[in-house]
Amino acid sequence: MITKEHSDGLVAIAVFGEFTLADYKEFEELVNYKIKFEGPVNLLIDLREMSGFTIDVAWEEIRYSREHKHDFGKIAVITEDQWATWSAWVSQMFVDADVQVFTDELNARAWLTDAETVA
Repeated sequence: MITKEHSDGLVAIAVFGEFTLADYKEFEELVNYKIKFEGPVNLLIDLREMSGFTIDVAWEEIRYSREHKHDFGKIAVITEDQWATWSAWVSQMFVDADVQVFTDELNARAWLTDAETVA
């Protein structure tokens, strides 16, 4: 299950439990809409409550990233999981975006908006 939030130039999702292909498609639909009407967007992806993901999500993420290589400015991933951190860095090979991993949502949001980070 995912929750979605969006504002000017930003799409934020939080994943709860298993990240499924249906969830990913829901995320894609929102991002595609924002890109169509606003141009490149920043992403905030909160994986702290994710228990895992299906293999088709991994494949779809690679396909989607390659298709939208130039459509993202910054991507902030919030996680404490080493596997998710590694996956975020691998994903950076497929997009022109600046990808950073955070353990804290306030710092992630501050980085996305170029605000001063919280100590």
